[in-house]
Amino acid sequence: QVQLVESGGGLVQAGGSLRLSCAVSGSISRLNAMAWYRQAPGLQREMVAQITSGGATNYADSVKGRFTISRDNAGITVYLQMNSLKPEDTAAYYCAARTRKWTSGRWSDVYAFWGQGTQVTVSS
Repeated sequence: QVQLVESGGGLVQAGGSLRLSCAVSGSISRLNAMAWYRQAPGLQREMVAQITSGGATNYADSVKGRFTISRDNAGITVYLQMNSLKPEDTAAYYCAARTRKWTSGRWSDVYAFWGQGTQVTVSS
């Protein structure tokens, strides 16, 4: 099993910065990517940023150039540096871990592990 614990959320003014952290423990060798998702009230959960075990990153268009995902060398902490925050970034942010699972007769990469979430609120 894998456990994820987020921290670093809070209230910030528009234009400010926050850094989220995700502490990863358990069977981390099974993981092949980590991501940050967010969900605002009334909206679907969306992927904000992803980093693979090889270090490749990708971002939602809405956060490109403002957010940066990174991890420590041991892979036990994943970060999301958020700069130039906007009110529309307000959401609950979740850390997620991806692993390979056998489902429906084939192997698939699935975000199977989730943290409890941390709230980010950006005031205008």
